[in-house]
Amino acid sequence: MGLFAFLSSIKARDPAPRSRWEILTYPGVWALGFHRLAHALYRADFFLLARLVNHLSRFLTAIDIHPGARIGRNLFIDHGFVVIGETSEIGDNVTIYQGATLGGTNPASGVGGKRHPTIGNDVVISLGAAILGPISVGDGAKIGANAVVTKDVPAGATMVGIPARPIPVVVREEPAFVPYGTPCSEVFDPVTQRHELMKCELEALRVRLEHLERLQRKAPDAA
Repeated sequence: MGLFAFLSSIKARDPAPRSRWEILTYPGVWALGFHRLAHALYRADFFLLARLVNHLSRFLTAIDIHPGARIGRNLFIDHGFVVIGETSEIGDNVTIYQGATLGGTNPASGVGGKRHPTIGNDVVISLGAAILGPISVGDGAKIGANAVVTKDVPAGATMVGIPARPIPVVVREEPAFVPYGTPCSEVFDPVTQRHELMKCELEALRVRLEHLERLQRKAPDAA
């Protein structure tokens, strides 16, 4: 019953499979199975064995889940190149698309501790997104493609950009789950894209100007 419920939860979120048996070929399903074994070994202090299982899983699936990560029910990793760090905590019914990262930050104290994010239930993390540090992502939040999240995310928020910020989303009659998270036509409009590019160019020019000013101040000393 557990496996059937797990496969059914994925089928409800993915329009591609024709049957639940087809889902058993998904690398995300295999990566999660390997992780359950690696996590059990990790909790029993068999750290080397846990790492070996992790390395085998990464080789076979292109998904890297640290054995220490704590994962709830019905995680769906759609495609590979996902990285989940050691102290990450993931709730139930979370969906993660290809290339996403739950990464860590180095605490100022130098102590390991909690370095990775805590993800609530029913969260959607789109392709290429990075959630960094010991922050919390609230239930039902959506993280847009290539967003970089470094601060806590409220429940139900939709986050886009670098650094990520919440945006208003048009509320419509939607099914229980919208594949691929937020529609690009509503989030990444051309005006927003041009605005972000201009901000990046201005920041690059500012850094370049500061560099030239430092060189100019040093020039008389060198003479």
